[in-house]
Amino acid sequence: MRRILFVANGHGETAIAARIGAEIERAAAAGPVGLDLFPVVGLGAGAAPLAVVGPRQTMPSGGLVAMGNVRAFSRDVAAGFAALFVRQLAFLASVPAYDLVVAVGDAYALGLALTTRRPVAFVGTAKSVHVAPYGPVERGLLRRAVRIFVRDEATAERLRSEGVPAEAPGNVIVDLIGAPGPAPAAGAWIGLLPGSREDAYADGVRLARVARELGALRPGLGSLFSIAPTLDAARFVRVLEEDGWTVTPPDAAEDPPPIAFRARAGSAALFGWRGDLAALFGASVAVLGQAGTANEQAAASGLPVVALDRSEPGGAPGDGWYRMRQVGLLGDAVLLVPPEPAAAAAAIADLLDHPERMRAMSDAGRARMGPPGGAAAIASSLLELVA
Repeated sequence: MRRILFVANGHGETAIAARIGAEIERAAAAGPVGLDLFPVVGLGAGAAPLAVVGPRQTMPSGGLVAMGNVRAFSRDVAAGFAALFVRQLAFLASVPAYDLVVAVGDAYALGLALTTRRPVAFVGTAKSVHVAPYGPVERGLLRRAVRIFVRDEATAERLRSEGVPAEAPGNVIVDLIGAPGPAPAAGAWIGLLPGSREDAYADGVRLARVARELGALRPGLGSLFSIAPTLDAARFVRVLEEDGWTVTPPDAAEDPPPIAFRARAGSAALFGWRGDLAALFGASVAVLGQAGTANEQAAASGLPVVALDRSEPGGAPGDGWYRMRQVGLLGDAVLLVPPEPAAAAAAIADLLDHPERMRAMSDAGRARMGPPGGAAAIASSLLELVA
């Protein structure tokens, strides 16, 4: 049986690897293909149909240690990153004879995949000429891969002009959206996307504070608070109650099963949402998010994306550079608003009062993210490599 190992260095990257794996299973007419995932970051939640292998441990940074973020990296070191890294290198040096290793993420994931000394393909999710092009060292690593897939054609064109045979068959993030499951009750909603890493609990409180102020300005607008599969709904309940929300269990007669809890603060209503993002996107008029992949999925769905601008002094370590990177990736689909709850709510209310501006943001997000189909195209190419 042919075997493929995915090496992913992030929660969103794990989801992308799993989506490609599902397309491989669907297209593998010549017989079954063994599909494994080595999650460099996190524990591999949401990896199915991939089987999770290798040493893994959750780190405080959630993998966001780039751009000189010394504080985040120091926390990881204190949590045992050095020992984990040694175990990860040892695992990769001793992996079985995979027919192909697929690095999903950035040059770090690619560098680790190359230590297996097996044929390596690369699915680049992080870099783009819209933010920053691949540098000389990264291009040197890319040239060692047997196939190179990047997220947009502009990036592929730049790499090809520099002698790197890159392809852009489609952005797999668009394919993660899928068909919507059970939807929330009819009404006007804004989606809240706190993310999937450890800092989502603190970010969730910040987003909920904005929702509380927005509820005072728009009493009929409810908030759907997304709870990623990697996170604990009960912990969100605790931090919201500590911040002044009254939290109650879902109403069995009215709420679909994805509703984890109801919360109220004054005229603001917030619902914890454990369902799929496609349903949340379909019900929302816009999203307020500090997420990575989920923000990009929202833009691909045509929703205006609002994010807190925490790049000024006092912002969370690492959040400023990451948010500006996302603004570069999504362009006019993103609106940065002040981090203060009242100012942020006022900016969102103003956006909602200008439907033509919302339509322009919707069009910009769909154009920048591209159409679906990237996962199937990459899966087909990977199957060619192991045929």
